[in-house]
Amino acid sequence: MTLQGTIRLNTDSQKLEFYAQDQWWEMATDFPYLGNATNSPDVSGGARALIFGGYNGSAYTKNIDYFNIDTQGNAADFGDSLGISGWIGACADRTRALCVGDDGAGGGTNTVSYVTISSTGDAINFGDLTTSKNYYSALASSTRGVRGGGYNPSPAAGVDTIDYATIQSTGNFVDFGNLTIFTGTQGKLTHGCGASSPTRGIWGGGSYYNPGAIVVANMDYITIATTGNAQDFGDLTKARKAVAACANSTRGIWSGGYTPTYQSTMDYVTLASLGNAIIFGDSTWTGSYKSGASSPTRGTWSGGRVPAGRENRIDYVSFATTGDAVDFGDLVDNHDGAGGCSNAHGGL
Repeated sequence: MTLQGTIRLNTDSQKLEFYAQDQWWEMATDFPYLGNATNSPDVSGGARALIFGGYNGSAYTKNIDYFNIDTQGNAADFGDSLGISGWIGACADRTRALCVGDDGAGGGTNTVSYVTISSTGDAINFGDLTTSKNYYSALASSTRGVRGGGYNPSPAAGVDTIDYATIQSTGNFVDFGNLTIFTGTQGKLTHGCGASSPTRGIWGGGSYYNPGAIVVANMDYITIATTGNAQDFGDLTKARKAVAACANSTRGIWSGGYTPTYQSTMDYVTLASLGNAIIFGDSTWTGSYKSGASSPTRGTWSGGRVPAGRENRIDYVSFATTGDAVDFGDLVDNHDGAGGCSNAHGGL
């Protein structure tokens, strides 16, 4: 007699099966797009990073770059965002990526666009955020995209807004809650510093206004499937803004930033815990406003601002280890402030 719950490999179909209700059932398997490890980021895909927009030092751009995270090599052109955009955020599920702040006017407004990750082509309008600011940071689970923070340039003030949408829908974002507020502040400014596990979203670093910009090390977290205000997680190893983050399901890593000197340090946390970050290693370059994207095994950072201008470099680390980053390749162009995301990040 076969026991309920018994598992076997069906050698005819090469599928795993389990025994229940007096019969064998094929086991469903689900995984991010981690196939085809080739040097080119082709349509069959693998863990694909998308880098939206950016600022090249004199003008905003509308290009979207992409590359296969689990290989090495240069990025290729994917298509264009709705308009020129910089200092924005991006997030994704396994099939669709959202550009948060895609506007056609430079710094981010409230416009959100999307693309299908497995293809190439130009972005399509998704809907609007609840506020129009820039320096967004976005993160995602397998169903929700969440924006946190931002910046109002006149009068200078950070924004503590958190809003969200269902990635596979279209329409406007709705209110989620607020980031933590520091004593005497008008809100928190963030850019490119959100990371997620399947359950948690974490924002690290940034600055607030009191009335001048005060750079902070704080990390906030939310439970993505709920709504409500963020709570304190701990601190990065140093106060810095314009830091970029990515994650697998276990670890989040923050790279670079501005203190007000450019940084090369990478910090990491265990996403399921609470507490302060630990030094992971150093980036291959010292800079801020990078764009993070990840697979289950690798974290990558692309572009950014350096003392001499803008970068097109991409570097990477292995999540399971600690140590310095390694050169990956180059973006199509030099820029900072782009929105980075992937179809294989830690929130899936």
